[in-house]
Amino acid sequence: MKRSAGLIPLLVALCAAAPPEPAAFREKTLTVPGFADFLAVDGDTVWATNDGRVEQWSTQGKRASVAIPKPCGAMAVAFGSLWVANCKDGNLYRIDVKTATVQAIIQTGVANPKGETNVVAGAGSIWVPSEGAGKIARIDPATDKVTASIAVDPGTFYLAFGFDALWAVSSDEQSLQKIDPQTDMVTSKVKLGRQPGFLAAGEGAVWVQEQGDGTVARIDPQTVEVSGRVKIGKTLIYGDIDVGGGKVWLRTTEDQTFVAIDPLSTKILTRAGKSSGSGALRYTPFGIWTSAHDVHTLSWWSATRDGEN
Repeated sequence: MKRSAGLIPLLVALCAAAPPEPAAFREKTLTVPGFADFLAVDGDTVWATNDGRVEQWSTQGKRASVAIPKPCGAMAVAFGSLWVANCKDGNLYRIDVKTATVQAIIQTGVANPKGETNVVAGAGSIWVPSEGAGKIARIDPATDKVTASIAVDPGTFYLAFGFDALWAVSSDEQSLQKIDPQTDMVTSKVKLGRQPGFLAAGEGAVWVQEQGDGTVARIDPQTVEVSGRVKIGKTLIYGDIDVGGGKVWLRTTEDQTFVAIDPLSTKILTRAGKSSGSGALRYTPFGIWTSAHDVHTLSWWSATRDGEN
């Protein structure tokens, strides 16, 4: 059929506006003895918590191991160091990422000694949920000293930093709290769904796993109101979440290993891998790291396009 001259520019414009095809993923699996769980990206490697240690892995194998009595929760790489909560003694380990040696052990307290918690970096500081009754410790990396103790809702175990604020989730109170790092005070709060857990700040919003509902909530960082929800499955208990590359990435426990979500439409773009129990996930511009402690593996998922081998 002959196309008119006016139709061709229209077709070109429509094709340009169409969203790209969702990426497929090629999985490379590494066997990791023990209980590899929480992850932190360090260049082209990843640090993983394990039984009595943290380990550094590349796609070629293990690079380093550092003994910690009971490393727990998601970690942070910042200021040339890996920051790891130690649930056995309620303190924070600082590890030099170049030498894989302990630089400091900081007495902070750990709010959730069962281990579902995390450490984050932001505003020139390290932040740790430090008391189950409702406290967050702020650490100065220049001195390795606690400089502030911030009052928050009881059961605040989960943190993220973004949009010039610290964000804190209390599963007990089903709340997301916005904390101003200039004043070390909670300035806003919003109610969440059942059993909220890990969260991520980026791609235009704050994203929180509502584990008991099997949903991810999108919160506007300015109004601190829920602006959307994504139904993933029956439950999201003991999964993980990250943002990057124009997507929200969610480690799941049922149906698949992880999903990718469009942050604008809140549509699920990709369901990748088979169900492999609980574990962690971290995004990089070149691929995705996931852990699966029940089957003793780490996986590196490199993105391809549909139809590629």
